[in-house]
Amino acid sequence: MTRPRLTAATTLAATLAAALALTAPRAWAEDRTPATLTVTGEGMTEVAPDLATLSIGVTTTGETAAEALAANSAALDAVLQRLKAAGIEDRDLQTANLSVNPNWTGYDSSSSGAQTIDGYTAMNVVSVRIRALDGLGAVLDAAVSDGANTLNGLTFGLQDPRPAMDAARQAAVEDARAKAALIAAAAGVELGAIVSISEGGGYGGPAPMFKDAAVSAAPVPVQAGELSMQASVTVVWELEQPRD
Repeated sequence: MTRPRLTAATTLAATLAAALALTAPRAWAEDRTPATLTVTGEGMTEVAPDLATLSIGVTTTGETAAEALAANSAALDAVLQRLKAAGIEDRDLQTANLSVNPNWTGYDSSSSGAQTIDGYTAMNVVSVRIRALDGLGAVLDAAVSDGANTLNGLTFGLQDPRPAMDAARQAAVEDARAKAALIAAAAGVELGAIVSISEGGGYGGPAPMFKDAAVSAAPVPVQAGELSMQASVTVVWELEQPRD
């Protein structure tokens, strides 16, 4: 029987086919996307505020818009002077709202049946930052005694929130790592390299209410409480099989 004659080309093709057959599983294993674990960690730190922002103003009425605005301007100027005398700097005073609106009354008796205007109301509200919280109640009393009759809110904050926020971020990363280690151990795998880290977070705190300063004989009692600085991070880890 005549055996088939092997040419150099046939031999080369067979060699390449055998090599590809041996390396294909290994190449597939190397190209396979590694398993990952995504965990979100949360951190929080509580800190006493050192800044208060007060929304306070004056509301006046007059027969004309000019009269209402003139009365309002005079009253607000007295309030601002008292605030400055109490230690509030110009940089901490900002106009937040200024308006003059007609006071509409019921319909007239004419055939048109249109509403009529009975004077005007002017309102001017300023945002006041108070850096010395121990004098906050006295500042409120001083402003009200000089004509402020509109209180729109009081919030607390931090002049420099970065240190407290950084502490919350660090706690969030530690929380994410602890969660990931627990999950990986339960699944029988190990944490590998970090693939990505993304941050999300917030800044929150109480907004205490205070009683009506207009009827308070003593300085207005205000409780600043604590602010909660909150942060969250999402971390993605590669997963590895345990080493023998």
